[in-house]
Amino acid sequence: MEKLEEQIAHLTRTVEELSDVVARQETEIATLTRRVVMLMQREGEREAQASGGVVVGDERPPHY
Repeated sequence: MEKLEEQIAHLTRTVEELSDVVARQETEIATLTRRVVMLMQREGEREAQASGGVVVGDERPPHY
């Protein structure tokens, strides 16, 4: 009986620790999602302005 109580205590502690990890990850994911949305909006605004001065990714510069 004592061994089962120890196992339950250990499992309870582990579940609480995992719950804390998941809560932190949820907060971090929400923050990162907001940042990605913000960056996507900024890039969309840049493309809308069509300045053409910056080469992005595999895009070839206009003089090629």
